[in-house]
Amino acid sequence: MEAVGARRAVRKDYFLDHDHSSYVDQWDWEQVITAEHRNLEYLTGVVRKIWKVITGAEKMVMEKYPELQDPRFPSLPEELHFIHAEEILAKYPDLARKERETRIIEEYGAVFIYGIGWVLDDGYPHEMRAADYDDWVTPTIEKDGKLMHGLNGDILVYNHVTKRRHELTSMGIRVTPETLREQMKIAEREDELSQPYHQMILNNEIPLSIGGGIGQSRVQMLLLRKAHLGEVSTTVWPRQLHEVCEKHNIFVLK
Repeated sequence: MEAVGARRAVRKDYFLDHDHSSYVDQWDWEQVITAEHRNLEYLTGVVRKIWKVITGAEKMVMEKYPELQDPRFPSLPEELHFIHAEEILAKYPDLARKERETRIIEEYGAVFIYGIGWVLDDGYPHEMRAADYDDWVTPTIEKDGKLMHGLNGDILVYNHVTKRRHELTSMGIRVTPETLREQMKIAEREDELSQPYHQMILNNEIPLSIGGGIGQSRVQMLLLRKAHLGEVSTTVWPRQLHEVCEKHNIFVLK
């Protein structure tokens, strides 16, 4: 069983930049799975299907609007590179998280980063993740004697227009009663386990699933070769932003 829907939300206190706005639009999806599906192989297969849809959409856009074809902005790679957050840290130990991401996507063009939320060798998670959503504690693979964790991750690409990292989607296999307890303990949020949603997970009233969210405006911005989220999505931006963008021939929707 699968469920897909468009989500609209307003984050009034959210920070604003070229690919973040107060208005959130994304495709949310959820798929019921069995216990046998709770592994890295199944997650990887689902990610590959989503990537095929994204690259297919880019091909369709390029065929419909050939004027977008520009050697400065090459197409997305056919194959997505899969790598664990721990491996990226080992590769670039002296770089901050976003700098590590930028370096890895400059190398491969598009990556899926496993294991976001688990504390890495430097004592910090690659990025914070909700403790009651994706499973980031389950041990998955061992490389060079290092046990890695996490059944979740993000797709990031290199945006040749902005020359920056560009996150398209976040997803993961969801928590079980056991991993929920473990993650809530790590996050020091055990007092919230009495809430209805957490109780339904603990009592196995919610089926096992995998799910995520795909940023609609993020995808449109990338495929249409735009430099700012406001070129494809209408929301509230500071007057100064409109003025700066217009000086650079970037016309943010009003």
